[in-house]
Amino acid sequence: MKRIYLAGPMTGLPDFNYPAFNAAAQRLRALGFVVENPAENPEPNCGTWLGYMRMAIRQLVTCDIVALLPGWRGSRGARIERWLAGMLGLTVVAAERIEDGPEVING
Repeated sequence: MKRIYLAGPMTGLPDFNYPAFNAAAQRLRALGFVVENPAENPEPNCGTWLGYMRMAIRQLVTCDIVALLPGWRGSRGARIERWLAGMLGLTVVAAERIEDGPEVING
């Protein structure tokens, strides 16, 4: 089963943009994907941006696909995640462009 990691902006946004992350996760799960949603992560013990990124990267490397949420280019963390996905050869796609189940995603 294809695993998707959600990447997008959080820092400085209302509710850390969790509503957008959670809506995308719900939609993609309904299509049959396993979704790694960083908005569902607990707060790291250190409570820092780096602590969140360490958790996120551990999730990302378990995935086949990185789905980018709107505004990702304005996020330092999402840009790092996008770069890492490219370097690892993962499929990278805009989340809103995924309209069918896992069998239609190549990668």
